[in-house]
This record gives sequence, C-alpha cells and structure tokens, in this order.
Amino acid sequence: MFFERPEAGSRALLVHVDQRDSELATSDELKELVVSASLDPVGCVTSNRRFPHPATFLGQGKVDEIAKSIIEMQAELVVIDAELSPTQERNLELALSIRVLDRTGLILEIFALRARTHEGKLQVELAQLAHASTRLVRGWTHLDRQRGGSGRGSGASSGLGGAGETQLEADQRMIQARTRRIAARLEKVRRQRKQNRRSRKRSDVKTVSLAGYTNAGKSTLFNRLCESDVWEADQLFATLDPTLRQVSIPVVGKVVMSDTVGFIRQLPHTLVDAFRATLEEVASADLILHVVDVAADSRAERIIQVENVLREIGAASVPTLLVYNKVDINGGQSRIDRDASGKPVKVWLSAHSGDGLDFLLSAMGELLADDLIETQITLAPHEGNLRAKLFALGAVLHEDTDPNGCIHMDLRIDQRDLTRIQRQELIK
Repeated sequence: MFFERPEAGSRALLVHVDQRDSELATSDELKELVVSASLDPVGCVTSNRRFPHPATFLGQGKVDEIAKSIIEMQAELVVIDAELSPTQERNLELALSIRVLDRTGLILEIFALRARTHEGKLQVELAQLAHASTRLVRGWTHLDRQRGGSGRGSGASSGLGGAGETQLEADQRMIQARTRRIAARLEKVRRQRKQNRRSRKRSDVKTVSLAGYTNAGKSTLFNRLCESDVWEADQLFATLDPTLRQVSIPVVGKVVMSDTVGFIRQLPHTLVDAFRATLEEVASADLILHVVDVAADSRAERIIQVENVLREIGAASVPTLLVYNKVDINGGQSRIDRDASGKPVKVWLSAHSGDGLDFLLSAMGELLADDLIETQITLAPHEGNLRAKLFALGAVLHEDTDPNGCIHMDLRIDQRDLTRIQRQELIK
C-alpha cells in the first residue's frame, strides 16, 4: 500500500497555520476535519506565517516547539492545516520523528472513510494515488533488484550491467499501472453518466443538483425533498457518494435531484479531478440549489468558496438558487427573496423542521419552467385523463364544473408542457 492510513483514535497534535488568507482558516475547522477522520485531537499549536519556509514550511523555531508539544501531549501524529510539498513533509517527519499529515492528506483520509459505493472508492483511490506518487522516497535500497547480467565475455574485466530496478522505480511503475486501470474504469462511469443525462434530456426531464459548503445541510434537505434516507450527520463530508432521486415540483412535474459531495476551502485538486465524473452532474444540471448554513460564521466567504469550485468544474453558467438553511437556529422566518424582476434568488428555510419547504418548491417550479404562463382552459366531461395530468404537474390553481359537466380550470403551467400534453391527447 502506497498510502499508510493512521489508525482510528490516533492522538493527533494539530498545527493551525494562520496565513491571513481566509476567514475560514480557523483552528475550529481543522479540529472538525480531524474528528471527521476518526482521529483524537490532543492539542493545537498555532503558527502565524505569511510566507512558507522552503524546507519545513514552518521554520526551525516552530518545529522545535512542535517537537516539545509532541512529547508533552504523547501525540502519535501531527496534522498541519496547510498544503505541504513532498520535500517539506519529508523534512518535517525527519525532524519530528513522527508521521506528518497535511491538509490534503487529511481530507483524503476522510474521503477514504466515507466512500461506500464501488465508484466512490475508486475515485478516492485515484486521488490517493495522485497524492502518493509525489511522496515516494528511496527508502528500501535493500529491496533493489539484483544487478543485471554480465556483458559479452567473462571475468571481472567484462563489467557488470547497471543496477536493477529500485524499490522506488517499482513503486512508481505500480502506481502508474494502478492509476491507468482506475482511470479507465472511471471513464466508463463517466460515459454511462453522460448517456443517462442524454436519456433524461430526450425525455425532457429536468435535473437539479445540490451544492454547498460541507455540513451546510444538503443531505437533510435532499431527504426532505425526496423522502429519501441518505445518511446525514453533523460532521464534515458526511455524504460522499452521489445519489439521484425523483421529486415532484409544482408546474414542472417530475425532476431528478442529485446530492453530491460537499465543498470546502482549498479542496484538493486531486479530488476535483478524481470526482469530475460525479461533479459533471452539477455542471449539466438545469438548476443548482446552493445550500448555505445561515448560522455559520463567515457564511459570505463560504459562498465564495463554493462559487470558486463551481467555476472550476464548469458550472458557473448554470442557474443557481441560494438556499439559506437552518433559519430555525437563530429564530428566523422562512421566505422567498426576489430580484427587481420578481425572479426568486434566495429561499430561507429549515430542512430539519421542514419549515419553508413549500417556498423552495414554488421557487424551483418558477425557475425550471421555460415559459411559465397563466391561462384558462375548458375540458369536456370525457377529458378526465388530461385533467389528471394537469393535476400531476401541480399546474391547477382553481377549477369549477358547470351544470353540463364541463371543467373550467385556471392554470399556471409551462407553455411547452401544456402544448405537449394537449398534443398527446389529440394523438390518442
């Protein structure tokens, strides 16, 4: 195995690096990540560093302080809230004589714990291999292959071939081979997802994707909307594997919703690349519900971080509705905020209690409808099938039946849906 996982419950000394680059870069977030990785945080050392030291990232004085804290806290590994270069990580491990885990390695460890499906496990392993490939060292020269055979002739004067394959070269070769195999499998997954999306487009089925900072409440909202049972917990990256479900939206009818991995500050690029097949569901959606934890500190910067990832995966142009979740924590009220043209831009709700869910469904219906109209139609008594379809779409605002049995209906409906349903009835 090229990436040795720390044992669950290992005592971890946290090193929070304050580079003054983000309000989200706090020791609290680092502690949450460590707990999510099933590690035991036993202490925290803070380093104020504007520019990283080229050899150890932290500088010799801080390294000495950490070494003392390791002894005092009886720590079994050190977790640093920064992305270390392979050289910096190796130098720190040599100086501290203990395992060092940087931010990327920590997030990869959490993902390895959370992955449940075969696809999710492949995606995590691909990211781990990309991370490990830069951290191989020539540590087992006694395992080098034997020198090559002699050249032409015999005797000492004939010379020997060069050194055989080293352990480092063997590891690199095995990582490259494993990476190719996993990438090929994930490419098949990507093609299958693309085919499924084409089928939904041909069937005129709308798609909605949930996105947001990790632990914003996406899975709780997903379960509320879809009456599903996706695992939810008050921890970072509780949900990793993508989930698709159908849900009925007023006016629009059935749509497909997807719940994806949560985003976080400095989400490792290896993860973005590995999960690209999954994240394409977000980029190809008709609407993104950007879920925001209204009770979180620095929520404005969390929104910016999510928007940065959406741009990176090519989803910046997808229509987005901000969903401010957990309003019940601060005693807020559920509501819809609209722009100057009356278009919904924000919905305030509580996914936990369900308060405001009707506002969200209404806003989704307005945004997903291509050409929303309000009209009146009259149905003959024998057109009950058409009446049922209109009710299934949630398009009926009001109806009356006259003495002759004709049904007069007030509708709010997508013009394209109304035309399609009427055409289907005529064909019959």
